Amino acid sequence: MKKNSALDIIRNIGIMAHIDAGKTTVTERILFYTGYLHKMGEVHDGNAFMDWMEQERERGITITSAVTTCNWKEKQINIIDTPGHVDFTVEVERSLRILDGAIGVFCAVAGVEPQSETVWHQANNYKVPRLAFINKMDRVGADFDHVIEMIKERLTENVFAIQIPIGKEDNFKGIVDLIEMKAYFSEESSLGINYTCTEIPVELKDMAAAKYEQMLEIITKFDDNILTKFLEGKPIEKEELKRAIRKICIENKATPLLCGSALKNTGIQFLLDAIIDYLPSPNDVPPIVAKDVKTEQSLTVYPDVDGKFSALAFKCQMDKFVGKLLYVRVYSGTIKRGDLIVNQTNNRKERVTRILQMFSNKKNDLDYLRAGDIGALVGTKTVITGDTISTEENYILLEQIVFPDSVISIAIEPKTKADQDILSDSLNKMQEEDPTFHVHQDKETGQTLISGMGELHLDIIVDRLKREYNAQINTGTPQVAYKETITKGVESEGKFVRDFEMKGHYAVVNLRVSPLEDELITEHKKNLFFDRIEDDNILPSHFRKMVGEGALSALIDGPLSGNPVERVKIELIDGAYDESVSKDVDFIIAASIAVNDALQKASPALMEPIMLVNVITPDDFVGDIIGDLNSKRGRIVEVKTSMNRQHIISEVPMAELFGYSTRIRSLSQGRAVYTMEFLKYEKAPMLVQNSVIKNIRGY
Repeated sequence: MKKNSALDIIRNIGIMAHIDAGKTTVTERILFYTGYLHKMGEVHDGNAFMDWMEQERERGITITSAVTTCNWKEKQINIIDTPGHVDFTVEVERSLRILDGAIGVFCAVAGVEPQSETVWHQANNYKVPRLAFINKMDRVGADFDHVIEMIKERLTENVFAIQIPIGKEDNFKGIVDLIEMKAYFSEESSLGINYTCTEIPVELKDMAAAKYEQMLEIITKFDDNILTKFLEGKPIEKEELKRAIRKICIENKATPLLCGSALKNTGIQFLLDAIIDYLPSPNDVPPIVAKDVKTEQSLTVYPDVDGKFSALAFKCQMDKFVGKLLYVRVYSGTIKRGDLIVNQTNNRKERVTRILQMFSNKKNDLDYLRAGDIGALVGTKTVITGDTISTEENYILLEQIVFPDSVISIAIEPKTKADQDILSDSLNKMQEEDPTFHVHQDKETGQTLISGMGELHLDIIVDRLKREYNAQINTGTPQVAYKETITKGVESEGKFVRDFEMKGHYAVVNLRVSPLEDELITEHKKNLFFDRIEDDNILPSHFRKMVGEGALSALIDGPLSGNPVERVKIELIDGAYDESVSKDVDFIIAASIAVNDALQKASPALMEPIMLVNVITPDDFVGDIIGDLNSKRGRIVEVKTSMNRQHIISEVPMAELFGYSTRIRSLSQGRAVYTMEFLKYEKAPMLVQNSVIKNIRGY
């Protein structure tokens, strides 16, 4: 298909890293050098432009992904600054789903940290081309080569430096460009706006030559033209070198690496050049694969501004001035203010009243968005994160975003009756904003429970309820979000036969319920229904479809604790109906009866969330920390050494980790740090299961 040249000027990129690697500071400098900001804010001063939430400025961390736009060398760069804390990994997930490129930021001292690995692998899943940027070269302990080795060991072997630092720590002064083979020294008086270009210092010439050879070694693996010239000893022009780097970067075959110090205003302008030179435009990435809503056949969506409109909603945000903001990435066509759109996920029609270009929490009105653009729509009420929107005649469904399970809950209640409505409304809005935040009622106690990704996540939710929505609330202690499963297969019959007020009901359903094989479990589907009846004379197909709906919906509440049931295979093996009275709802009810009976007989078991815990500690405390993890039913996966510190990687049940931050400080005299993220659900030991059920039932 013919490419639209107007899209060549767009770069949709994300900035991702572990917490405290300097993502937000990098973004702040980018906005300064591109002319959007006239004064740079600082995270430690609480005035960074991209950290607009009160909680972000107070805590010095990014909580929600912020979108902004700037221009560099006649190119438009749309940037999403993502959080680095694992509790907010959903923000990274949904951002990477719609981005064309990304920058992985690494601390020159700490190197590849746990969340760095997580976001890198998320980018791998979405096949997002990226650059690597080693930040904080001015910090004590900065080690450029060691970080490269860590990246090669943990993330990708095919990473190559296109720059090297001039000095390090207090002596860090600039960078050597290996493509230009020139040295650039930052001028402090101009806040890094101006650079002095010189020949490479004598003491760095050998290192530059060695890194240049290493760069060519990787490039020649993927580019025959460069390989031929290299073998023949012919000079390689810098422009053809840039073209080769751009090609292999966009094809995700290798990752160019740069360096600098955002805080000291060094290297950011070269990073901007690399974004333009090496990361893809919407024209350069493969077309999106979607499906036709009516036929369910696969479709290929090209970034054609003149084509039929389609976009993916990747984020919802409640704004106190304009109401609901729907962040979208447009994949094809154009949308204008006032246009009618269709939510293809639920077939609801709505009208777009405003179109906004976002600059963090500031807004600029636009007349339209077109293919390749990222912006926000106002006026949509029924669209949520992951939904596809399009025009009426475009029956297209883009691939949805899969979000991880919430693993921790707390009880919440209004302080007074007057706060009840405020709390209910606030919780509904926050659920719409955050797909990993859930609200549900405990059917045993009647309490309202809110669930999230971790203690910090819920702490921020509660703080926002009090500050933003003025909800006066009481909260309980955190609790684990358990799930249930079954351990053996059984057959069960469900009957719904009634004669009620002269209206007959007749449905008989026979099901086989058994544990679902691991290879059939996917992120999208944790339970599966199989229709084993092929004869419409036994049971018509539309009734069989209702059996599937009723059977799967019956797995919402398990028999042990009232938590959702997963890893279950349900097979419809027989049934009966009465032509004169049977209705769709009869088979939904009969299937639910059969499933509830089967769950009781199939030896149900409780499953608990297991967290992947990474503790980084000095050698002195390794024994105590491992012993403590073992006492928490933890399994040590690996212990490895990096930068004179030990990384203890373990799998630990979430139930054992409440208050672990205090515990780790006590064990290590405050010198160890840790991260944890959800890994999987697995069956809880019988002793734990009995204790949990006893607490839930109160006896």
